[in-house]
Amino acid sequence: MSINFKNELYRGIVTENPIFRIVLGMCPTLATSTSAMNALGMGVSVIAVLTCSNMVISMLRNVIPDKVRIPAFIVVIATFVTVVDLLIAAFIPPLYEALGIFIPLIVVNCIILGRAEAYAAKNPVVPSIVDGIVMGIGFTLSLTMLGAMREFLSAGMIFGYAVAPFKHQFILMILAPGAFITLGLVLAGINFIQNKES
Repeated sequence: MSINFKNELYRGIVTENPIFRIVLGMCPTLATSTSAMNALGMGVSVIAVLTCSNMVISMLRNVIPDKVRIPAFIVVIATFVTVVDLLIAAFIPPLYEALGIFIPLIVVNCIILGRAEAYAAKNPVVPSIVDGIVMGIGFTLSLTMLGAMREFLSAGMIFGYAVAPFKHQFILMILAPGAFITLGLVLAGINFIQNKES
């Protein structure tokens, strides 16, 4: 089975972007995009969990009984989330502190469960792995972009480095309303561009 990774990547980043097109996983999107580094850490965690869980679910797709499909998917996903959670706690404690409860909550992230149900449970292993990678990349890029925007607007910094030529602190953008405002502006911009092209 031939897979065009370029087309798949375009699908994950643009046409089926989990945040900007499908609008899934809004809880971690809004909560962990307070800075670009937090967003990137969460995104990489989701890539790892999504790819590994897609692979295992695809391998077991003909073995798991239909009646216990969702609980079985959650057990597989929870296993990989626990591994990622422990690895981050052991090797990147500051990120672990910053992300807090949102790492374990990856278990119930609709992006991961949605891809398991919609794709991995119906497709062979290699395409499921590719799907996990490209959807994870789309999620990570979107989340990191929102985190960078919020960090810049709130403190004039990106990834902890001062990039604004002026000193300012727009605290609202680091708070919950800032997450909604930033996401709303980005979605409005994407829809405006899409409507203009069609």
